[in-house]
Amino acid sequence: MGARKVDQIRELVEMEMRFQNQMMNVWRRHRIRHAQDIFPVRPAEPGKPRFERVMVDGDIVSYLANPHNQVGIYIASDPLSPEDYYFEVEILDSGNLATIGVGLVPQRYPTDSQPGWRAFSVGFHADDGKLYKANGFGKPFGPKSQVGDRIGCGIKFPKQNADQENPAALNMAKVFFTHNGKEVGIVMTMLPPDGHLYPAVGMHSEGEEVKVILDAEWHYEDLELMAVDDGEDDWSRLYDVKLNGTMLEYSGRGKSIHDVGLAQARFPLDTANHYFEIEIVDPGENCYIAIGIARRNYPKNRHPGWNKGSVAYHADDGKIFVGSGVGEPFGPKCHKGDIMGCGIHFPNDYDSEADSDQSPDDPDVSNRELDEYPSDSDSEDENMWWRHGNDEQGTKVQVFFTRNGKIVGTKQVCIPKGGFFPTVGMLSSCEKVRVDLHPLTG
Repeated sequence: MGARKVDQIRELVEMEMRFQNQMMNVWRRHRIRHAQDIFPVRPAEPGKPRFERVMVDGDIVSYLANPHNQVGIYIASDPLSPEDYYFEVEILDSGNLATIGVGLVPQRYPTDSQPGWRAFSVGFHADDGKLYKANGFGKPFGPKSQVGDRIGCGIKFPKQNADQENPAALNMAKVFFTHNGKEVGIVMTMLPPDGHLYPAVGMHSEGEEVKVILDAEWHYEDLELMAVDDGEDDWSRLYDVKLNGTMLEYSGRGKSIHDVGLAQARFPLDTANHYFEIEIVDPGENCYIAIGIARRNYPKNRHPGWNKGSVAYHADDGKIFVGSGVGEPFGPKCHKGDIMGCGIHFPNDYDSEADSDQSPDDPDVSNRELDEYPSDSDSEDENMWWRHGNDEQGTKVQVFFTRNGKIVGTKQVCIPKGGFFPTVGMLSSCEKVRVDLHPLTG
């Protein structure tokens, strides 16, 4: 048989296979489009999965087109547990938009939202590769997904008695995601009041269909080898501060104003995550604790608010410091148990990408820049700051501070190139705070 004849036969076979696939997709979409007339939406029942605007056929879940173009969601009947801590979703059909979200949600999660959009939920989305954590705005996280890809999600449950020294960790879950059998990343997520998170799949365009594999396996040995450092990934700089989960503890000398301990987050505040909080667990000797925001490369031995490109609310005297060592009366002093918050009201047209000298989601670049500009003295720091662009050239934003959930006051400042990074300062022995970098849902 000649080579040309072989090629012709191969083309005919490929055409036949494509035709069969197309017919299968047409059949699926026809079945989905008319399924609502045949299968009513299943109401929530104890011990049964919850789902709306999807059709469930065994382990196959398909999106049901609806007049209002609402999200369809499937929520498993049982939460993840130390025995069953992982599940996977295989994309059978990406539909029109591949708007498929895989993640974890509380039992009574709203059925009109993708996993990750609402409180106590987290989701990894196929169409954009972003992570959504109790927020409608995602952050770059992993690869986009298409037909044939498998997205996995699980919880790394602590070993028995592992969190007795850190009770705050009992309210958090260490959620991890995988893509085609490889780890994508890990995120700390607040647990709902009942402590349970349920596997969930969201869909939002016609033709989407997945296979839910609730008994998928992820070997515990692989889980132990994951690159997890109990919160260190959240921080780019820790000077004279010890990190233990969500706890920051001062570890400096505390003898002079040059002994400041500083913790600066890896990512700047943006329109998606615009607020963070600290709880004073131990005020230490003098409660020289400060919460604020500062530019990248802020000097390590200066309290937030003392130098240009920073603003902070200080617990010991209730003053606000705006790029100066002299504070202004601002709010009440703060003590043990008080929760201090700091956030930014961004303009409606603010674009974190355009108004920054780099994407805030590029930690490698920011780390290199930190190494290039080690600011050990005030004079060097100020010279570098003005040489690379001062804080009077940026977009004006309103910085606000809270105490125990109530706004203390606001201050208008110009956001520097690169953005404002959550920053915590300490200066006396035994000071300890608990940090929540993502306390809000919007």
